[in-house]
Amino acid sequence: MRRPLSYISSLLPRGIGDAVLQFLFFFVAYNGYQVVRGLSEGRESLAFANAERLVEIQRGLGTFFEPSFQQALLEYDWLINLANFLYMNTHFVITTAFLVWLYLFRNDHFYFVRNMFMVAMALALVGYALYPTAPPRLLPELGFTDTIHSFTGVAQDQETVSLLVNQYAAVPSMHIAFSLMIAVPGMRLASSAIVRGLWSAYPLLVFFVIVVTANHFWLDAAAGAAVACLAAAAATQLARARPAWEWPEAVREATA
Repeated sequence: MRRPLSYISSLLPRGIGDAVLQFLFFFVAYNGYQVVRGLSEGRESLAFANAERLVEIQRGLGTFFEPSFQQALLEYDWLINLANFLYMNTHFVITTAFLVWLYLFRNDHFYFVRNMFMVAMALALVGYALYPTAPPRLLPELGFTDTIHSFTGVAQDQETVSLLVNQYAAVPSMHIAFSLMIAVPGMRLASSAIVRGLWSAYPLLVFFVIVVTANHFWLDAAAGAAVACLAAAAATQLARARPAWEWPEAVREATA
């Protein structure tokens, strides 16, 4: 038993103990999400009232564009199916893949990004607990269509799906926060202009997906971007207390 563990540990940048510790950080954050998910149950009326308040704010600003934007694109089945697929898969798959790659191959950059994620998820949990908000897809009277349900037959409030989804966790949009927290480091690590361009387009793609699938308002996305910015500022301050958590500015290497 010792030999396989020793071999695995030799493949990891800082040994198996550090890898397990990083896993535990994200595991605890996920379970915090589950706790807040439980707190949101029974607060449907508040969640819908908060959503209506967001609609009023956007109407007051003249920026309530989401229903007409979605309706204009619903006839393009291939586009909506692609958006549904991206919404249901890329958020966790791309984020997790990037974090694993960063840990294994750019380990000295990992800890700054990890700290951003820890702070961002903590801020999001506070937001979800204090301001539960229904997503646009639950407001069909305003012209929204739940595209994931309509095009795939999968309802996000089904018991099996809802184990992973807090349907009243619209503010802030962590799709946007996560996309920014991997896209910016990805751009900074890339030496290829093509790779930098792809990373720079990723948050815009995510924004398109969350709006066209009626899972978020643009104000949700703005809140998610604000969370990412606050998390980056907090990670910078944490790095001052512990230099090992800094982002190494001197290193610019091509992404794999």
